[in-house]
Amino acid sequence: MATVVVTGANRGIGLAFARALAARGDTVIGTAREASRAPELAEVARVASLDVRDDASVAAFAASLEGQAVDLLINNAGILLPDDLASVTADTVLAQLDTNAVGPLRVTQALRANLAAAPAAKVANITSRMGSIADNGSGRFYGYRSSKAALNAITVSLARDLAPIPVVALHPGMVATDMVGGHGDVTPDEAAAKLLGLIDALDAEGSGGFLHRDGYALPW
Repeated sequence: MATVVVTGANRGIGLAFARALAARGDTVIGTAREASRAPELAEVARVASLDVRDDASVAAFAASLEGQAVDLLINNAGILLPDDLASVTADTVLAQLDTNAVGPLRVTQALRANLAAAPAAKVANITSRMGSIADNGSGRFYGYRSSKAALNAITVSLARDLAPIPVVALHPGMVATDMVGGHGDVTPDEAAAKLLGLIDALDAEGSGGFLHRDGYALPW
């Protein structure tokens, strides 16, 4: 039985992760910005309040886990603010960078002692193919693309600095969640199942990778 932290677990892929992990017997600590507003998560996990954008919130969350080993950290919390060249603003870009890239870094940094205390810890960062510079064929989404590209870069640095703990960036696909208005080619449960398969198979050799949910490497 593993102890798993899933950020942004009150809905979408995060909630699907929590349900799947709990169903197989793992102890799940799921986070939401307001724990009292995550009743579905509370059915399968211990719910903790966490705002990944706030240093004090991250520190308080880490303090609540002091001395507890964490076998798996899934940095899932994220936001999408669609934009194009006419509508993009510095504020929307910075908000996505803070949440989607700096947030996972804050949380991983704060929990590094918990990860080190586990015999075979792993870190999975939920990124997006839209963070690929080589794969950008349609433009737009300045804030989201840049935030996920930054998360990919952070993933590689974490893989070096946390070794032998493996760290990976995972693209779940176009998942039918509230973030994208329910449109997608896969359900949250299907995406979570595929990603957990990749996480379970992750070892030191695969650390620092950028993978599609189907297991193949994506271009940076």
